[in-house]
Amino acid sequence: MIGGAFEHPYMRVIACATVVEELTPLLPAGVQCQVFDFGRHVAPDRLKEALQDAIDAAPASARTIVLGYGLCSNAVVGLRSDACTLVVPRMDDCIGIFLASDEAYKRQRSSTPGTYYLTKGWIEAGNGPFGEYRGMVERYGQEKADWLMDRILSHYTRLALINIGQYELERYRTLARQTAEQFGLSYEEIPGSTRLLQKMDCGPWDEEFLVVPPGKSIRFADFRHAVPPSPGKVQPSQQDKTKERIVCHKS
Repeated sequence: MIGGAFEHPYMRVIACATVVEELTPLLPAGVQCQVFDFGRHVAPDRLKEALQDAIDAAPASARTIVLGYGLCSNAVVGLRSDACTLVVPRMDDCIGIFLASDEAYKRQRSSTPGTYYLTKGWIEAGNGPFGEYRGMVERYGQEKADWLMDRILSHYTRLALINIGQYELERYRTLARQTAEQFGLSYEEIPGSTRLLQKMDCGPWDEEFLVVPPGKSIRFADFRHAVPPSPGKVQPSQQDKTKERIVCHKS
C-alpha cells in the first residue's frame, strides 16, 4: 500500500552504486537490488536507456520498483513501466537524499555554492576526479593532470564529507582532508541522515517521492522543486562537472 508498509518480496531497487553503499545496511531481507556504476552519470541519455532496460527486465513478481536516483540531469525523465509502480525521491540528485531533504541541500548550496560533496560511497567508487587523478597523471603527465584538475575544480572552494551516521568515518575523514589539502580546497564535515534512505525502503512514499503508476511516465514537471538549467547563469552541478572531466580527457 502506497504511503504505508510494504511487502518487500514484491519490491525491487535499481540504484546508483553510491546510493547503494549507503542503502545496503538498511535494506530489509528479500529486497532484490540492481546496481549501476556512478560513472554512467556522465551520459544521462545512456543512463536513461540502461535504467529503462532494467525496468523492462524486472521479474513479474516485482510490483514496485524503487529508483535510487534523483532527477540526475533528467536521466529518470521519461522512464515508465507497464507492470510496476515506479518510486523515485523528489530530489535533484542523491546529495539531497544523503542530506535528508531538498531544503537542506538548498541551504548548503546557498551558504557555500562551490562545494564538492563526498560520501563513503563516492570515495569507495572512486569515479570522481579525485579518484581518477592518479590515472590522469599516468596518462597525461603531472603538469597536464594538474592543469586538468584546476579546470575541473575551478568552480569549487570546499570539499564536504557527508556523515550520515551509520558507519565509522575516520578513514574517509583522513582521505577527504588529504584530498582537500592537495587540491587547495577547504574541508568540512557536514551532517547527513538516513531518513530518506529509510523511507525509500519502508515508506511512507509521501510528497518527498514521485509515485508513478503502471503505464505512466516520470515527468520533469513532477519534480516540483527542480528548475531547468540556464546555460551561463547557474553554477554547474557536481554531475555537470563530471561531464567536463570527460571532455578534458579527450583533449
